[in-house]
Amino acid sequence: MREDELRDLVRRSPWLIRALGVVRDCGLPDAWIGAGVIRDLVWGERYGHGFDPSSVRDVDVVFLDPADLSRDNDDRATRRLLASWSDPRWEAKNQAAVHTWYAAKFGGGPVTPLRTIADAVATWPEYATAVAVRLDTDDQIAVCAPHGLDDLLDGVWRRNPTRVDPEVSRQRLARHRPAERWPGVRVVT
Repeated sequence: MREDELRDLVRRSPWLIRALGVVRDCGLPDAWIGAGVIRDLVWGERYGHGFDPSSVRDVDVVFLDPADLSRDNDDRATRRLLASWSDPRWEAKNQAAVHTWYAAKFGGGPVTPLRTIADAVATWPEYATAVAVRLDTDDQIAVCAPHGLDDLLDGVWRRNPTRVDPEVSRQRLARHRPAERWPGVRVVT
């Protein structure tokens, strides 16, 4: 299974295992780490010069709390993570609240409320970043990959059309420069 390939890469990163433990132990509801840090780990190990935690821009933590849709909830969650480990740049976002702010921040039409973490992850910008992981109470790594793991594990940068139009995708591609950062990664437009 491709999930086992990802789990193996995650297990080999003490830094990411520590981050996953912090997220689990902070008690945020249905909390996961996803997006860029997972891509950076996999592509760094498979297509680059290894994974370097010091180059991680931020650690995206997603959680689901339909009882509190306020931006303060995100801030409290981020502070809770920072209190446990101040090293990474944590960025916690309640996925149950995305519909309250997404259109104002990124444009486009209204966003349907997200009911599950899988619903949220399925909307992320590229298929390779539409992946999240978490550490359960038995220290097992759970994987959420609504679009599968092929693009992530096979080094393919491909736009997820769910919420990202071609222009935004081009901007992201220019900003992230995947082919430069990770030789061997293929860009599919």
